[in-house]
Amino acid sequence: MAAAQLTSDHLSERHRPTLEQALEAIRTRAYWSPHPEHPKAYGENGSLSAADGLAAHQATLGTRFELDQPGTDGWTGGEVSPYGPELGVEYPHADVDVLIPAMRAGMGAWRDAGPETRALVCLEILARISARTHEFAHAVMHTSGQAFMMAFQAGGPHAQDRGLEAMAYAYAEQVRTPVDADWSKPQGKRDPLELRKTFTPVPRGISLMIGCNTFPTWNGYPGLFASLATGNPVLVKPHPRAVLPLALTVRVAREVLAEAGFDPNLVALAVERPGEGIAKELAVRPEIRIIDYTGSTSFGDWLEANARQAQVYTEKAGVNTVVVDSTDDYKGMLSNLAFSLSLYSGQMCTTPQNLLIPRDGITTDAGPKSYDEVVADLAAAVGGLLGDDARANALLGAIVNPDVKARLEAAAELGEVALASREVANPDFPGAVVRTPVLLKLDGSKPDAEAAYMSECFGPVAFAVSVESTADALELLRRTVREKGAMTVGAYTTSPDVERAVEEVCLEESAQLSLNLTGGVYVNQTAAFSDFHGSGGNPAANAALCDGAFVASRFRVVEVRRQA
Repeated sequence: MAAAQLTSDHLSERHRPTLEQALEAIRTRAYWSPHPEHPKAYGENGSLSAADGLAAHQATLGTRFELDQPGTDGWTGGEVSPYGPELGVEYPHADVDVLIPAMRAGMGAWRDAGPETRALVCLEILARISARTHEFAHAVMHTSGQAFMMAFQAGGPHAQDRGLEAMAYAYAEQVRTPVDADWSKPQGKRDPLELRKTFTPVPRGISLMIGCNTFPTWNGYPGLFASLATGNPVLVKPHPRAVLPLALTVRVAREVLAEAGFDPNLVALAVERPGEGIAKELAVRPEIRIIDYTGSTSFGDWLEANARQAQVYTEKAGVNTVVVDSTDDYKGMLSNLAFSLSLYSGQMCTTPQNLLIPRDGITTDAGPKSYDEVVADLAAAVGGLLGDDARANALLGAIVNPDVKARLEAAAELGEVALASREVANPDFPGAVVRTPVLLKLDGSKPDAEAAYMSECFGPVAFAVSVESTADALELLRRTVREKGAMTVGAYTTSPDVERAVEEVCLEESAQLSLNLTGGVYVNQTAAFSDFHGSGGNPAANAALCDGAFVASRFRVVEVRRQA
């Protein structure tokens, strides 16, 4: 291995202040981010400008993505952008029987480096990724279908924030126990019993990160950096439609590890051939001791049941619900909900699906509104928001895969259509599949409607469910979260009693709640260092991004006692 180019002093000088700020942010939960959200903030101090980022992305297309990792037995690829073009990138296909032992070889030195050095190396990886945010934005856009600005922010600074947050939690948990201690137990007139003790955080083993199609970096970085910071090698298995953003991440991580004097094989890439399905094979290997997964409930449940040798962290499907009881800002409520339903074509695990509205209507600052009026006004708000095709493209992005498109096209049969989905042409990418949301009216008292609203319909599909009363809405909310899970819950009310009742349901069922959002914060958005993404307490996810529980079981503390 080449001599280290990144010294501990250099890493500490550059990144120790960021580490301290991150630790303070997770303690106070105040707003903080070291990663700029605006595209114009890049292009100086070594970061790629917009033009350079696009050029870097285009230079990668149609090439072989070299990683120089052990066990390469061929090449595979096949990504097609949701906007139409084929990416044409080929990635190394790994013989995991060769790659996995190579990954384990560097664990001892990485463990012995200690929590601070590992944190500083992770910060250097994140800093280099941040400098290439424009390049990563195009990679995320053309694998997930996010519109460029969303891909830039969610796939860039917001994902980097989530990785940094997980690393900060990992560091804090590891240093909670001192490195050493002198122990002396008095024995009366006799000499005391004295021991010298040392405490070392030790990794569990190889961590498998199974990437998702829609948010490869945002959902992938927390597990990746939580595991790496706690001493575990990380094997990155991307979704076959969204390889490029995580392949770029692995390349950066390997470069930094090598320059810091560590084995680059501590981070490696496992890309599957078409139809190979290697996630199941990898998940039950004895060397895999941690798994991070975002995706379908069925495979998440399978992992939890079958990968018994590993600590498994899953984010699966849920049915996100908004209770509409009353509002003192009717226009703001409609605007906020319209944006939430439209953003990225509803292809977010936090997008609201069920809107529970009393059949007799609600009170508002614009006067009483019947159920039908609320639904019609919401439909008009969505239609107005997306009426201009340029703005619609900027908000909706593209449908990520054929399954979402098929689900959308079938949704009109589930209920009365209050707002039909329409096709939106994208002049820059004629091959893009762009659709506006469909809004359906359902009678919550009818059993045939329950089959629709009690299942996740991932994509741009929303149900306005009529209920007898707000009390009935709260009971349906409780049952939905308990049986199906929810990543988010929203509610609109001017009643303190209703507000307390909604909060009580969410406390009892462990669901994250947003109340009366009418401005520029939306129920489907969360901020790293302050907001928890998921709770780990309902069926939608068994972990939260990010808290101490997300990192604490990725390592164990081993004690050595010596006679003093």
